[in-house]
Amino acid sequence: MGKGTGGETRVALVTGASRGIGRAVAIRLAHEGCHVVLMSRSAGPLSEVKSLIEESGGSASVAVADAGDAAGLARAVDGVIAAQGRLDIVVNNAGITKDGLVLRMSDEDFMQVIQVNLMSAFIVCRAAARAMMRNRFGRIVNIGSTSGVVGNAGQANYAAAKAGLIGLTKSLARELGGKGITANVIAPGFIETDMTAGLPEEVKQRILEGMAVKRFGVVEDIAEAVAYVASDAAGYLTGQVICVDGGLTMT
Repeated sequence: MGKGTGGETRVALVTGASRGIGRAVAIRLAHEGCHVVLMSRSAGPLSEVKSLIEESGGSASVAVADAGDAAGLARAVDGVIAAQGRLDIVVNNAGITKDGLVLRMSDEDFMQVIQVNLMSAFIVCRAAARAMMRNRFGRIVNIGSTSGVVGNAGQANYAAAKAGLIGLTKSLARELGGKGITANVIAPGFIETDMTAGLPEEVKQRILEGMAVKRFGVVEDIAEAVAYVASDAAGYLTGQVICVDGGLTMT
């Protein structure tokens, strides 16, 4: 994965790379030999991830951008491509939640989640596609959610954004497949992260009862799935939604 056909080091951009799933994905891609560009809205936490990668013999750099600032994000991604000279893999992981029942949800809370979780992915994908087309190779991996597949009470904004991400990804797969570029969604179920840490214990137990694998996932479960989808071995896999959820959403 880390080297192209000409021996060049492939460049991977991971958004929301400072913690949780994004952090694990960045470390995994660096282990595969990619130069990983770590992106988040604050440089401090990214420095720790960068150091971990470099101490393990990997290569990484930092790019600061706020996923909620469309213009700033676009400039940052263009800057990454200019600095690196290429962009081979993008993992759109940045996201937020502002949960609430529909009847109580404000326009602002709905639109902010759409902006960060969906619009930011579109901006990154658009810039990345231009760079990938020049090399006739690319892997677009969008981190979705099972909420975008089956919905979730109290998460109309989040589910809508993640469902939109599926439509965006499938459209990209159709538009770019002839150029050697694939686009897929990895849809995590309940993963042990900061987002799920605050769930009441009774809610956790109810979720576990509905799962075939009787445990919550860990961030490394998602990182492994991303590593495969981003690899050369997955060149015939595109436009797919892969639910890494312990069997929670089986139909």
